[in-house]
Amino acid sequence: MASSINSDNFQQESEDFTDNIDNREKLGKFFEVIFLLGLLIGLFVLALLVFDICKDGLVRFFTPGFITETPSRFPNQGGILPAIVSSLMLGLITILVSVPIGVGAALYLEEYAPKNWWADLIEINISNLAGVPSIVYGLLGLGVFNYFLGFGSALISGGLTLSLLSLPVIIVTAREAIRAVPDSLRNASYGLGITKWQTISNHVLPYAIPGILTGVIISVSRAIGDAACLIVVGAVSFLTFSPGLFQRFMALPIQIYSYISRPEPGFSNAAAATILVLLLLILALNGVAIFIRQRYSLSK
Repeated sequence: MASSINSDNFQQESEDFTDNIDNREKLGKFFEVIFLLGLLIGLFVLALLVFDICKDGLVRFFTPGFITETPSRFPNQGGILPAIVSSLMLGLITILVSVPIGVGAALYLEEYAPKNWWADLIEINISNLAGVPSIVYGLLGLGVFNYFLGFGSALISGGLTLSLLSLPVIIVTAREAIRAVPDSLRNASYGLGITKWQTISNHVLPYAIPGILTGVIISVSRAIGDAACLIVVGAVSFLTFSPGLFQRFMALPIQIYSYISRPEPGFSNAAAATILVLLLLILALNGVAIFIRQRYSLSK
């Protein structure tokens, strides 16, 4: 009799469990469809954007001289060479300034700084700085680099301002990448009598570089495509020469803004073609960073 009761109870629990499994499977399928829908909407909007830009800009993009000539007041003439050179130099200054400082700050905070309320306060402030609007950094760059240091509305001021814009994101992502390195790796290194710096340079950094480069990709791409802070610092929309470090400068986002604000027909096509150039430039920078990241990932 007892065996029969236990068997009935087991059968009842098994049926309940099976129903529960079915409900959970249905819930899982529901969220899978929701997530897939979100992905498809994102891809559709991206494809629509790229199609619209290509439709308007490809003809102007392949116009002879569009990449190699200086701007013109006529929509179908001239090119965007000063803007391309300026954007490349702005990106280079941003990388050279913000990456060493950002990675150094992250290493100090993660490996050397004492774990107390002061370090927590610095961490919170850096995370908040990553969300500050770019125009605020533009005002900071205007005050510090243009007026206090006396650089004026020069390319060096724009590059240093973009470095400030990129710095918080690089510090935050670099800290996360360094924190993800297992402590067992550090302890094994210390157990062999190796110093702290040798442990960091030979073991921690090589493991953290893929994550650090991800932050660099995100921050530098944002900086090159940003227009607000460059407008505040003093970027111009028309130059007839490729600028030096201490000369007035253009940038691709400023060039796009200049083209779309003109009423004459034809400038919209020039704006779309400039957007294509900006996208290709960002893709090229990202491609280099992804290549380096993959090489370090495979060599670990």
